[in-house]
Amino acid sequence: MRVLNSPERYGLVTKVLHWSTALLIFGLIALGWYMVDLTYFDKWYNESLSYHRAFGIVVLVLGIVTIAWRLFSASPHHQASLSRFEAIAATAMHHTLFLLIFLIPISGYLISTSAGKSVDMFGWFALPAVAKIPDDVRDWAIELHYYCGYGVGALAAFHAAAALKHQFIDKDGTLGRMIWK
Repeated sequence: MRVLNSPERYGLVTKVLHWSTALLIFGLIALGWYMVDLTYFDKWYNESLSYHRAFGIVVLVLGIVTIAWRLFSASPHHQASLSRFEAIAATAMHHTLFLLIFLIPISGYLISTSAGKSVDMFGWFALPAVAKIPDDVRDWAIELHYYCGYGVGALAAFHAAAALKHQFIDKDGTLGRMIWK
């Protein structure tokens, strides 16, 4: 398996970054849904929140690494079988997903550090709060985090459905470029 992307297929590094990010995002969405029903006095409240914060920062780091990797190893060209609309939609989908991969962790960081407290990273180290932020900025960050969280879930599901459509209905091999072959 190639490490670098080729004009036809994604390489190993891109695949690892893609699937790691995807699994973490779906895991964070599930954990977020679970956390909503917890009360402050629940045994898992603080632990699940700590994991949610830390893994959210990991997604942000993976997003940064992915962008850097794309500068080093260009993505394959769109499949020739894609219509112009599908190619534009695919590009827009990827750009929107990347935007959300940055907005969601940043808004989560602002929420988590709004009182001036740091974010614990699995007990290894802590990310310090940049500054204490006003309540109205915190409230805005909460709204952004909430709606973007649902948005990334919907877009990721649509992205997966489009890949499956191309693989099994159009039979153009789109999904095969990102799976382990």
